[in-house]
Amino acid sequence: MPDTKSNILSILGEHVKLGESKEVNFNIANLHTSSPVNVPVIIERSKKPGPTVLFTAGIHGDEVNGVEIVRQLIAKGINKPRIGTIICMPVINIFGFINLKREFPDGRDLNRVFPGSPTGSLAGRVAHKLIDEIIPHVDLIIDFHTGGSGRFNAPQLRYSKDNKNLDILAKVFGAPFVLYSKNLSKSFRTTCYKLGKPILLFEGGKSFHIDETVTNYAVNGSKRILKHLGMLKTSFKSSKPKKDCVFIYESKWQRASFSGMFKASVSIGSQIKKGAILGNITDPYGKFNHFVKALNSGYIINVNESPIVYQGDALFHISTKLKRQS
Repeated sequence: MPDTKSNILSILGEHVKLGESKEVNFNIANLHTSSPVNVPVIIERSKKPGPTVLFTAGIHGDEVNGVEIVRQLIAKGINKPRIGTIICMPVINIFGFINLKREFPDGRDLNRVFPGSPTGSLAGRVAHKLIDEIIPHVDLIIDFHTGGSGRFNAPQLRYSKDNKNLDILAKVFGAPFVLYSKNLSKSFRTTCYKLGKPILLFEGGKSFHIDETVTNYAVNGSKRILKHLGMLKTSFKSSKPKKDCVFIYESKWQRASFSGMFKASVSIGSQIKKGAILGNITDPYGKFNHFVKALNSGYIINVNESPIVYQGDALFHISTKLKRQS
């Protein structure tokens, strides 16, 4: 990935030279109490020019596992590059993070308002500032997310199919799964795609939860990407993935046929056969017990961990068509 940056990075009103470290403030609005809200952007530049990689998390305020991943990249010094520049934004939706909510105070989902507007809603203004003042400076984005509403995602990367460059990076990253996913309207990923900025979206775990296994997959994958780009310092080890990545062309949700108390009996990421028992739904009175059986063979890439479900609720996300490996 060629370096197209000058020796001075001008970003968010600050100038960062090669070899400098700087924390700048990505701030849009104060709290309603007039208290300022600092949204730190941590920038580390090597003395040697090279690519610029952006790590982002917390687009949704309840996705704390993504925040933990970027936190570890900073705390361990992985974000100090051998060449080039690494920018870390651990918490983009600081308002949702403070209030323990997925959305912004205006009720909007930040990931559905991109590219935003400088005169729009609070969420729209944050989206615009991110796209207008940060994204033009970067060569690659890795964005960390989790499952929502009690649904636990297996560690996976998501991007649209027929992108050979991202396929290469995904194999380097080494997540257990890649789920080819259409670009959603007004999402961060779609906007970056339209701007020609490659982005890997990592999904893993569930909201309001930090999972060590998911975190380790993401941190190790990030190290592999940085090593691939020549940016990882030699003091850090970067091991190869233990298993080849499974590329999923198509998948579908299996939904609850009954309402009741739900318990899954299969492990996330496991491969199952059609007809296998995946869990059971019971009533509170011990009179009803329905076994949930797989409607098709495939990999379990998401499990609903909510103890209470209603008829029609999504229970399991299962692959239906895999990409043939050459």
